[in-house]
Amino acid sequence: QVQLVESGGGLVQPGGSLRLSCAASGFTFSQYAMSWYRQAPGKERELVATISSLGGGTNYADSVKGRFTISRDNGKNTVYLRMNSLKSEDTAVYYCKGFRGRTIEYWGQGTQVTVSL
Repeated sequence: QVQLVESGGGLVQPGGSLRLSCAASGFTFSQYAMSWYRQAPGKERELVATISSLGGGTNYADSVKGRFTISRDNGKNTVYLRMNSLKSEDTAVYYCKGFRGRTIEYWGQGTQVTVSL
């Protein structure tokens, strides 16, 4: 049974930091690229960051470049999103996705991140 379980969300003040984790099971984690997406109320889901299967390549949305860092530990079947200098516009539900090619993808259930005073 494939599972992706996100954790680490919460309430943080502007300028603060959080680290999200996504623990994977039920598939060969090291063969899948991983992404973080987010969806704010009333908005479409947007891609935040992607990391290749072995961690050698990363990509970021322009809105988070220089503030967010995606990483992975294939020994722990976990992908992370370190978020620094958080802004109110980063408030969203954050989802992780594992994918291989264009036809195989798995999603987590999401974790809420709220940036507010």
